[in-house]
Amino acid sequence: MFRFLERAENTARLIEAGFRIALTRSNDADSEWKSVIITSAAQQAFEARHDKYSSGNVVNFLLRDPDNPSSVLSVTKSARDNARLVRTALTTEVWAAVNETWMVLTDALKRPIPETELPAVLATIRQQSALVRGALVGTMLRNDIFDFCRLGTFIERIDSTARIIDVKYYALLPAPSFVGSRMDNVQWETILRSVSAHRSFRWAVEDDFTAPAIADFLILDDRMPRSLSHCAAQLVNNLGHLAKDYAEVKPSHDLADRMNARLKDRDIGSIFDEGLHEFTGSILRENAAIGMQIEADYRFNH
Repeated sequence: MFRFLERAENTARLIEAGFRIALTRSNDADSEWKSVIITSAAQQAFEARHDKYSSGNVVNFLLRDPDNPSSVLSVTKSARDNARLVRTALTTEVWAAVNETWMVLTDALKRPIPETELPAVLATIRQQSALVRGALVGTMLRNDIFDFCRLGTFIERIDSTARIIDVKYYALLPAPSFVGSRMDNVQWETILRSVSAHRSFRWAVEDDFTAPAIADFLILDDRMPRSLSHCAAQLVNNLGHLAKDYAEVKPSHDLADRMNARLKDRDIGSIFDEGLHEFTGSILRENAAIGMQIEADYRFNH
């Protein structure tokens, strides 16, 4: 349920990033929208239905296409269906928030979204996600159910942040010669805004909007709630609670510990030396393995 809800919010943020950058590249906007589809790992499914990467096709596919199982409309329905199945394990407030999110977004996405209305619709998706998250944090008992909810959130968030960073460096720049240039820095700033981290960066980091400073913030700064480091630490934390609840350290905990250790005491220079694409790719693979192992470890309990 919470993986689906986080995916809806992350999709909205990804579309916003594409929308902002496409506005600055009006002569090649379609390539930007293609990068959004690539980031969402939906290129094959999209190309089976559309022959052009226009803003309308991409936005419709990612927000409201019922045949796309990862569209916001689809995952919101799936989250609501899952919530209904476990309704007795949720507080009234959490169930009401999930149900309201489904009703609000079903209404908002019942027709194609004009470009002029897109920012408002994306804001609604983010706000509804925050509503559910607030109900969870504010009303749920801190037990294994809560930990599973948070694990779903952070697994999805790692996946989203890593994909955005990867596509930023390999699809958003017109050519390698632009790395470190003013254009590169402007696009990094746009990525910060897409994950609601622009003001946080200004508060927390003394450096200007440069690729190393922003990459460091999104990957290694554990104060940033969508950074890879913060999310990995939260996976370890929640799996630690489950180990106490079940009196057993499961294999998924060991996997999460290893990924978390990779992000501890690192500097962004060493990651750039390793290769940003190679680093984010390995994080994506490790994160997927953790998610699969959690399901295997606890499938008889939940």
